[in-house]
Amino acid sequence: MTRNQRLLVIVGMVISAIFLWIAFRNLNPEAVWEHLREINPLWLLLAVAVWFLALTLIALRWQYLLRSIKPVRLHHLLPLTAIGYMGNNVYPFRSGEVLRLLLLQRDHGIPFAKAATVVVIERVFDGLVMLTFIILPLLFIELSSPIVRQVALITAPLFLALLALFFVLAARPNILRRVVTFFCRFLPGRLRDLALRLSEDVLHGLEGLRTPADLAGAVVSSYTSWMVEAATYWLVSLAFNLGVSYAEILLVVGVVNLAGLIPATPGQIGVYEYAVTTVLAGLGVAQAPALAYALVVHIVIWLPVTLVGFFLLARRGLGWRAISHARELEHAASSS
Repeated sequence: MTRNQRLLVIVGMVISAIFLWIAFRNLNPEAVWEHLREINPLWLLLAVAVWFLALTLIALRWQYLLRSIKPVRLHHLLPLTAIGYMGNNVYPFRSGEVLRLLLLQRDHGIPFAKAATVVVIERVFDGLVMLTFIILPLLFIELSSPIVRQVALITAPLFLALLALFFVLAARPNILRRVVTFFCRFLPGRLRDLALRLSEDVLHGLEGLRTPADLAGAVVSSYTSWMVEAATYWLVSLAFNLGVSYAEILLVVGVVNLAGLIPATPGQIGVYEYAVTTVLAGLGVAQAPALAYALVVHIVIWLPVTLVGFFLLARRGLGWRAISHARELEHAASSS
């Protein structure tokens, strides 16, 4: 890990500590423990099963976006998706994303830059789904917290601009080619060749946006996967008998995932709990049950896929070192 990377890790830890302090500063441990003791574990088991269904739909979305580059069977992509989540949950810099792309390149021969472009498109789609989850419920739900509206106002232009850029480049690939060619005139031979090749890989990675069937499949699976994941949150709320509706849970999911843009520790510890409790407080849920719920739903979302992902990684003969060195391998993969 470089000096700059260590500095970013420290910054993330400080940010997580600040949000943990804000979320827990008025904590009543006895009240939180009482709510934890009243959990119905059957709802939690069902929530875990539903979350893995959401994971399957996420892998399906990846399949649609990759199909124009190279068809890959869903049962090959699903383990890589779980490994990616696991890596993001335990190591900083979203190394799980890099790890799943490296495994995709190793096992299926898809160039790193092309697959990385697809991952960026996935994140933009995710951002647009989260904005939908925030904006639509706010049309029908009274929320006392102004923070949620501010999140939507700040992030909406960013994701809409990125999506528009991707569609323009997908429809008019020669625009990027002309821009890259112009700047490549000032680069030495090897760098010029590398930049030209990478730009073509990026354009190839956008192929899924040019194919109507693949684009429709990606959009539908994006919304479906997140709606199923929202069902996971809702089932955990039933375990606590919070009395919140599915529409209100959509609002929680939207805010929590957009809050993931804030630099923090792997798994968004602190930021996650703060976002969940802030939305629930705005919906009228008391602090103790809201905080107990935030802790448990975070475990449901984080722990099972982390264990499964590490098991799947170990079956490939890899271990912790593969996660921690994923970023070091990224440069070699990109230039090989």
